[in-house]
Amino acid sequence: MKPTDIKNPEYFHKVVDCQYACPAHTPVPEYIRLIAEQKYDEAYMINWDSNVFPGVLGRTCDRPCEPACRRGRVEKEPVAICRLKRVAADNKGDVTKFMPKGPFKPNGKKVALIGAGPASLAVARDLAPLGYEIHLYDEQKLGGGFMRSQIPSFRLPESVLNEEVDYILDLGIHQHFNTYVKSLKEILDKHYDAVFVGTGAPRGRDLPDLKGRKEGAANIHIGIDWLSSVAFEHTSKIGKKVIVLGGGNTAMDCCRTSRRLGGEQVKVIVRSPFAEMKASPWEKEDAQHEDIPIIDNHVPVSFVVENGKLTGMTFQKVKAVKDDKGKRTLVPTGEPDVFIEADDVLIAVGQENSFPWIERDLLEFDKWNMPVVNDRSFVSSNKKVFFGGDAAFGPKNVITAVAHGHQAAISMHLSCIGKDIMNDRPDPMVNLHSMKMGIHEWGYDSAVVDDLRYVVPQADKKVTLTNRKKEVELGFDIATGFKEAERCLNCDIQTVFSESKCIECDACVDVCPTSCITFTSNGEETDLRERLKAPATNKTQDIYVSDILPTGRIMAKDEDVCLHCGLCAERCPTSAWDMQQFFYNVTKAGKIWQEELVIVK
Repeated sequence: MKPTDIKNPEYFHKVVDCQYACPAHTPVPEYIRLIAEQKYDEAYMINWDSNVFPGVLGRTCDRPCEPACRRGRVEKEPVAICRLKRVAADNKGDVTKFMPKGPFKPNGKKVALIGAGPASLAVARDLAPLGYEIHLYDEQKLGGGFMRSQIPSFRLPESVLNEEVDYILDLGIHQHFNTYVKSLKEILDKHYDAVFVGTGAPRGRDLPDLKGRKEGAANIHIGIDWLSSVAFEHTSKIGKKVIVLGGGNTAMDCCRTSRRLGGEQVKVIVRSPFAEMKASPWEKEDAQHEDIPIIDNHVPVSFVVENGKLTGMTFQKVKAVKDDKGKRTLVPTGEPDVFIEADDVLIAVGQENSFPWIERDLLEFDKWNMPVVNDRSFVSSNKKVFFGGDAAFGPKNVITAVAHGHQAAISMHLSCIGKDIMNDRPDPMVNLHSMKMGIHEWGYDSAVVDDLRYVVPQADKKVTLTNRKKEVELGFDIATGFKEAERCLNCDIQTVFSESKCIECDACVDVCPTSCITFTSNGEETDLRERLKAPATNKTQDIYVSDILPTGRIMAKDEDVCLHCGLCAERCPTSAWDMQQFFYNVTKAGKIWQEELVIVK
């Protein structure tokens, strides 16, 4: 293998598994260390720079970072990265002094943002300080998009959402709420220099062909529409017996909201096996904690309507069978259909995009009736029109929408200043510096100990089930937040090897707790992985390979199982190993906010 090029910023970025897995590439270990130091303002701003909504995401994120967490590979339970984000948000002071402040010097350019969800708000946050005149359109009365209309208040208090949306609106955004955009052509005719579409996936899938759908329509509701109706207080009750169809997070929100609006017997019915449901594991756990059974392997057959009134549904029992290629098929078990009583049914079987307001001669759509969008620049076939969030590639989550917003903002800015939106994109900001403080002392906590994940406390369900606005999760207190932060293995503190200092004494090999370091002869990657002291089986993570040493051997380190503990560097008699902090920040359209914030180490 060739020597590893550690000057390539993407090499160590990939080693910081949590940050690499985050769509917005939030510097996770950096803000967790700041939390451990009780520097909550600084931890919040590190988050705000990357993900824009720390308080929202600290409660509702889908947490792609946590399955990637190195601690999870050691003890099965990853660091509570998401809930630590909330610790920073809950304990921060006045952070507005660290944020850009208007009015900003106008640059003569004007942009329109259609939809006031997380993607559009991220674009607004990035472009406003550059002097753009930004016009934000949304049919709702307040900003936030699906964060407001589809995430229940018992998961996301309105006060938290309002605060973080207002940070952006206060940058001088022209707000056009209660305004439904009925024509893209009309928007373009207003001579905007760029238009961003962040309208989400606003249409819930229906089951129109199921027997009884029309006859029982009065008590059959589309899940996302029903959640929106509850959020804006148009709906305040539901029947005692409720069926929720679907296995995603929207279904979990529907069933838990139903319990708070009068549903006494609420059941979730899903086609797939329980383990294959799309809902996050913690969402399923919370639903079950609130006495909501999840019945899997049941396919809807019909709505049952008697004397003009919905009485329930029938289901066919199935089982999952996989063929030789691993493809799953749901096969009927042959048992009789099952009837389940219901006063109301909520359909949460997926979401679709809907663009009735976009004239088809303005830009290109694909065979799925989705706009053709470049997945790097987020531009459509119309060079003035950009997309992001669920409107770009279908339903995802808040953090993905924010990531889209950042990249679309870069493209819009480049387009407006006449640069190439593909080839002139800014590189990430990176830094690498030693954490050495003394002969055997590092500027971070490097203890290698077993440390089980701490449980986030919840309010008594006797209280939460009677008030839909009562937040269920209480969050970590300061002491527990510190303990959970200490579980972080500091994966951004890299083991940097210097061939010229190495005397090949193998002291680092002897002291390594995971046997991830090997001195051996070089070879092809497949062969080398098998010859390491502990075979490197995870091929998705790289091997750190040195140049040829005086003995003809090379140093090879499995990045997958390294704990970043620093024992190799402490033991090395010649300082051939050094622990160096790697900081990686995705560049935004405007000035890097870190330049406005002095972080005291």
